Amino acid sequence: MVKRRVVVTGTGLVTPLGTGTEKTWRNLCDGKSGVGLITRFDTTDYAVKIAAEVKDFNPEDFIEPKLARHLDAFVQYAVAAAGMALEESGLTIDDTNATRVGVFTGNGIGGLSTIEKYHNVVLERGPRKITPFFIPMVISNMSAGQISIVYGAKGPNLSLTTACAAGTHAVGEAFRSLARGDCDMAITGGSESTVCSLAVGGFNAMKALSRNNESPEKASRPFDKDRNGFIISEGGGMLVLEELEHAQNRGAHIIAEVIGFGLSGDGYHMAAPPEDGDGAARCMQMALDDAGLAPGDIDYVNAHGTSTPLNDVVETRAIKTVFGEHAYKLAISSTKSMIGHMLGGAGGVESVFLALSIRDQIIPPTINLENPDPECDLDYVPNKARETLIRAGISNSFGFGGTNAVLVMKKFED
Repeated sequence: MVKRRVVVTGTGLVTPLGTGTEKTWRNLCDGKSGVGLITRFDTTDYAVKIAAEVKDFNPEDFIEPKLARHLDAFVQYAVAAAGMALEESGLTIDDTNATRVGVFTGNGIGGLSTIEKYHNVVLERGPRKITPFFIPMVISNMSAGQISIVYGAKGPNLSLTTACAAGTHAVGEAFRSLARGDCDMAITGGSESTVCSLAVGGFNAMKALSRNNESPEKASRPFDKDRNGFIISEGGGMLVLEELEHAQNRGAHIIAEVIGFGLSGDGYHMAAPPEDGDGAARCMQMALDDAGLAPGDIDYVNAHGTSTPLNDVVETRAIKTVFGEHAYKLAISSTKSMIGHMLGGAGGVESVFLALSIRDQIIPPTINLENPDPECDLDYVPNKARETLIRAGISNSFGFGGTNAVLVMKKFED
């Protein structure tokens, strides 16, 4: 079967750097940090007091107020980002095409903040005070469900909960569905909102989070020898993908072309990658094979780059395994240095970043890279964005449970 070509025609972002694609993108390329002290709960008894919170989002700017009150923030972010992506794409969903519009979303945990809230309600006020909207607010598939409901998309509807790889898995599955003809258009990406006491306390118990409370903006430092953990984040990123001919027939502006997707499992450990990066390397190679590209065809890697001691070294090893000597010619950056780690939403946001990098031929920096780890000896675009030729690039996402996802995009050529 000949694969149909798939292109990006719309993007939407809600991130700690701003609500709206261009606002986030401008701040990202300027090397600004969205990390600060936590405001969502009292951190007095917490060792970790920092996170990357969304600061300027008003759900009622995007969602009917009555509905917005009954949606967890991870769904609000997804619906809002989807609306932005649809607006940018110029795509109208109506009775003539609704069944050909798919929705594919990813998140890692679902409505954890709402679960925490209503657990406290039960303890303090009893079970009769649980809202009837509680279950629909917290189940993980509701981001895809509400996007479908709000915008009228009636094609394939799928939500993936593959930890920190979920957003990239969602975009990859949307790409595959479009390529094989299951739908002609898709709204896809990821979202997450877990800046709450349970998540911060849980990740801290694993010693996964940075405790650099004194300098929040410096705390996320991927590939730096002084890195000491990731920064928990929130937000959402969505894309509109279309089959090429469909996009051209309606005169859509094409941002980038999606050409490959890989996915793999480590089969190793619930929360740590194998030291040789085998699963990540196989995933990158699978994505390149799917795209029909050689390692030398790739110019940019949007790295998973979490700022944890193990991930950054292992990802570097995996990149060297796949790209060989070309690894030293690649430009690699971790946008998590600025927006933190959005867990299941990260891949959706970073897929948007990859598309925008190709659109503008610019690579966002890895900020706070001041003392490179000797084991991380590649070009991580330190501290300042770089204008350069990007013919094709990949975005890496790796999650707990050993689940991996890699997406390949290239500059569109008719």
